[in-house]
Formats: sequence, structure tokens, C-alpha cells
Amino acid sequence: MATIKIYKENFYHNLNQITLQTGSVEKVAIVLKDNAYGHGLELMATLAAEYGIRQAVVRNRKEAQEIASLFEHILILGDVAQNDATFSYALNSLADIEVAQKGAKVELKVDTGMHRNGIAMSEIEEALKRIEAQGLTLMGVMTHYRSADVLSSEFFWQQKQFEVVKKTVKAQGFEDVRFHSHNSASILRTKHFSEELVRVGIGAYGYNELPEIFDAPTLKPVLSFHAKRIATRTLAKGQRVGYGGDFEAPKTMVVSTYDVGYGDGLMRGNYTHTPLLTAQNLPLLGRVSMDFVTLESQEEEVCIFDDAKMFAKQLGTISYEVLTQLHSSIERVVE
Repeated sequence: MATIKIYKENFYHNLNQITLQTGSVEKVAIVLKDNAYGHGLELMATLAAEYGIRQAVVRNRKEAQEIASLFEHILILGDVAQNDATFSYALNSLADIEVAQKGAKVELKVDTGMHRNGIAMSEIEEALKRIEAQGLTLMGVMTHYRSADVLSSEFFWQQKQFEVVKKTVKAQGFEDVRFHSHNSASILRTKHFSEELVRVGIGAYGYNELPEIFDAPTLKPVLSFHAKRIATRTLAKGQRVGYGGDFEAPKTMVVSTYDVGYGDGLMRGNYTHTPLLTAQNLPLLGRVSMDFVTLESQEEEVCIFDDAKMFAKQLGTISYEVLTQLHSSIERVVE
């Protein structure tokens, strides 16, 4: 059966690089949303906790509950805030404040330029009043950068916006809150980190999306995706493979089917012009089926990819999408 291999040593190497940037492991919160970017929620949470990380970030309460015993604190990005000793909840709008449970720990998200989630900067004072009136505990104030992985001045512009946010919050008497804005791209390009927390996602899993001009630490992919051989056959010249018969054998050749497909999260893409190559430079012959691919190989096991960023380039997408597509039912083993 198909297997995902997780390289613990690479994961810890990446966390070491992040910790060097922050100056302390206490400031690192591992982002584990969406099945830990396809790596496996409980598995990666366990490895992170063993490394010494005490804070995590997830998408919803369900994810948080699955790993609650491993961390001192978990930030939930998208759910209705409830009173819980271990969890805090991001407030993405004024409406989120009104439905939050009294006593809940919350972290106010402010829109400093991405224009996706978060209250407007002009709404900060109103939001703080409502948080007090609702009986909520303001644990943190956060934002998200839209262009941290782009060579432009927008990153610095948003940083200045967030400095204004900090001053506004403190001026309202909220001193005992943590401020955090850095994701993977921003912490990798930052030389002097001064905030209380960094939310590390794709960087922890081995991917630096910054342009090469940045002097960023070297990261190592944590995951590789492998498939097992199902059947082997000999094709005569002119015989065609798979749905639509898109691939036509140019010669007599021995091919095998392997047990991965788009049902497992292997993106089908458009291979009519350039075949998708595996990590072993084997072209996929014809269309990806729901559960199978065909390769010119007789190996018992092949590596579909061991670098999601390189694989994603062939599909015209990004490493995040390739990784999060991987089905949670695929066996994940630690190497």
C-alpha cells in the first residue's frame, strides 16, 4: 500500500533553524492545521512536543482536542470561542466577539493589509470595549502578512501598520497581551525578532518559499510519498494506456501500475503536453486514475515525490496544495 515517510531528523533540523531565528523554543508555535499540512496531525504534534515545543496552532476545536494533552496552549484559528484553560480563539470579526462564551481566552486578529480576516484598524477600540463587555480574556493580538514571501516593501509597510496596532491596544490599557505577526516566510527573512510568538507552518515541514535573493536558512523536506507495485505487463508498440488512451507506447516496453491516484491526493493535473515526473524521473504514462498510476518500471516501490515544492512546479501550484491533498488514511511512518 502507499506510504508516507516522515523524516524526524529533517523536522528537527527545520525547528532548530526557526529557533535560532527566534532565540527561544518558547516563542515557537507549530502550525498543525489541516492534518499538519498533510503530514499527520497527531504524529507531527507528538514529534513537536518531544522536541520541546509547547504551543500549537490549529484550524478548529476538533483538531485542538485531538492533541490537547501534548501542549500547554493551543490557538484555534476558526471556531466559536469557548471557555477552556488550554485553548485560545482567534477573533476574526466584531461578530465573533458577540457569540464568544464568557471567560473564553481570545486573540484579536487585526487586518493590517491582507484584507482576508480580522477587524479593521479603525475598529480596534470598539473591539476592545466589546471584549471587556462580553467578559472575555484578551490573551493576544495578531495579524497576517500578505507578501512576506515576496521581494517588495509591502512586508515593511504591514509591519509598521502592526506597530500602530500595538500602540493602540496598549493605549487602551491592555498591557498583558502577546503580539504576533510572523509566519514562516517572515521569520526566515527577519534578522531581529522581537515579538512574543511566531506561527511556523510550511517552514517547519521543510519549505522556504522566499526568493533566492534572501539569505534564509536551509530547510529540509520532512515528507516523501511512496507507492507499491500492483501489476506488471508488456506493452507492444502502439498500445495505449489508461483512460482515453492518452499515452501510446512508442516501442515495446514493460510497465507497472502503482497504488496511488487522485483518491489518495495525487493531483491529476493536465499531462497532455508534459508528463508528470516522479522523484525518480519516471514519467507518469497517461492519466492518473482514482487509485492507480502507470510507470515504466518494475520496481516494487517507487517514490512519487520527496520534494513537494519541485513536484508542485510541474503542476503549476504550490507545495502547500500538494501536501494538504494527501489523504489522512495513507499510512505514515517515521524514519
